[in-house]
Amino acid sequence: HRFIGWDRPILTDSGGYQAFSLGERRTIDEQGICFRSHLDGSEHWLTPEKATEIQANLGSDIAMALDECLGYPATRDQAATSMERTIRWEKRCRERFLRLQAEGGRGADEGPQAAGREPQAVVVSNPGQAQFGIVQGGTHMDLRVASAQATVELGFEAFAIGGLSVGEPPDTMYEIVGATTPSLPADRPRYLMGTGTPVDLVEAVARGIDLFDCVLPTRNARNGQLFTSDGRLNIKNARYADDPAPPDPRCACYTCRHFSRAYLRHLYMAGEIGAACLNTVHNLYFYLDSMRRIREAIVFGSLDTLRQEYRRTFARRPVDS
Repeated sequence: HRFIGWDRPILTDSGGYQAFSLGERRTIDEQGICFRSHLDGSEHWLTPEKATEIQANLGSDIAMALDECLGYPATRDQAATSMERTIRWEKRCRERFLRLQAEGGRGADEGPQAAGREPQAVVVSNPGQAQFGIVQGGTHMDLRVASAQATVELGFEAFAIGGLSVGEPPDTMYEIVGATTPSLPADRPRYLMGTGTPVDLVEAVARGIDLFDCVLPTRNARNGQLFTSDGRLNIKNARYADDPAPPDPRCACYTCRHFSRAYLRHLYMAGEIGAACLNTVHNLYFYLDSMRRIREAIVFGSLDTLRQEYRRTFARRPVDS
């Protein structure tokens, strides 16, 4: 927190998604994940114990258990094998986490001897960290329920649904979320990993999700796409070259209060880093404001109305097409 100047909550992931996205540079077995360096070809092992220790050393408030993220599509046998391995890894993560907590944060790296490594002394001290278990199971509803039940039994502080937003249709994702959340405790945070679009937010909350992470606000900002109350706006389009209006006249973010579409397009076309920064400020504000509106809609019983609004706004053609 001190290093990055951020005194609010920090969530760290375990490396399970990197095992999925860097498939050509890793191997997976029961002990963990072996990554091969793109620099010198050296091998680096990530085990459930190591992932737990690294996150404790980083000092994050929320730490994720190490899971195996499966691609789409996958057969039922593939999904079952992966899900069962994830449960075994999560058990090891939980045991290591609880031992570190009991020892006051001091322990030793207990990575696999089969990996050819000697245990290395580490010092970790992160009292109060919460550890989330992750539900897997592909697109198979019975596996998702079984995974959720087994993960809950391990006693994590909260729970996540992983292995989605990997290519499956949105309606399939919604169906899986809706089938999984009833098996997760209602009094613990429920986190949908790697999702999503503005529509995904309202649809997932309606199915019991509390927490999200996604690259869309920042990645789309770098590529010149802004999320607005009228839909997606591609600031690089020539029609904005002389447009004095803010990106979204109904938005109160710093970018919309100070800069025009014309200026943001100029920055983007000139390759200025300011374009990515200002676009990111706007998109993050839009996402946070969307979550505020969702919370407000829940209080006033109007979530279904908000869902329909977001579906209309972001399913239709972008405002600048």
